[in-house]
Amino acid sequence: MCKGLAALPATCLKSAKDMKHRLGFLLQKSDSCDYSSSQGKKEKLSSSQRLSQEEVRKWAESLENLIHHDRGLAAFRAFLKSEYSEENIEFWVSCEEYKKTKSPAKLSPKARKIYDEFISVQATKEVNLDSCTREKTSHNVLEPTLSCFDEAQRKIFTLMEKDSYRRFLKSPYYLDLVSPPGAGCRPENCKRNHTHSLDCNSNIISQCA
Repeated sequence: MCKGLAALPATCLKSAKDMKHRLGFLLQKSDSCDYSSSQGKKEKLSSSQRLSQEEVRKWAESLENLIHHDRGLAAFRAFLKSEYSEENIEFWVSCEEYKKTKSPAKLSPKARKIYDEFISVQATKEVNLDSCTREKTSHNVLEPTLSCFDEAQRKIFTLMEKDSYRRFLKSPYYLDLVSPPGAGCRPENCKRNHTHSLDCNSNIISQCA
């Protein structure tokens, strides 16, 4: 019959205690590895989401570089919204999305929606187009194709390039992003830095992305 642990030799008890200690150590090590791995993934993800100075510097090279970068587009939209003139970039983005339409049956309703929202004289977000371009676009919408807004989109792009884009590059929405960390994000402290990552003014982008 089993007489309990007291009946076991001392060497067996010692071996059991050693085994328990080793198992406890291995479990702690496993938990520590899992935590470190999790933290490493989070830090890697956070690092990949940061903007580099080089990326932001490219935004100043052309409007195309700016609005084809997700965070650059978000920053530019935030700036235009502060000036109550976001209809231009919204129209440009709508045209880009429209050109990705794969179903021919969806072209007409999508084209009509863009026309009513941005082109029509009764549009809620009417963009600034010359009468010739407006008339041609109105005609294109009657038999819509993927390129029916191309000319109007080019005109609005050029308008932004010559006007709001230049003001954006001089605004805190851009200058704060190219300020090196610790500079207080002030335009007067704005110095170009190739190596540092950007955290400054990230709330502007995160709110609009």
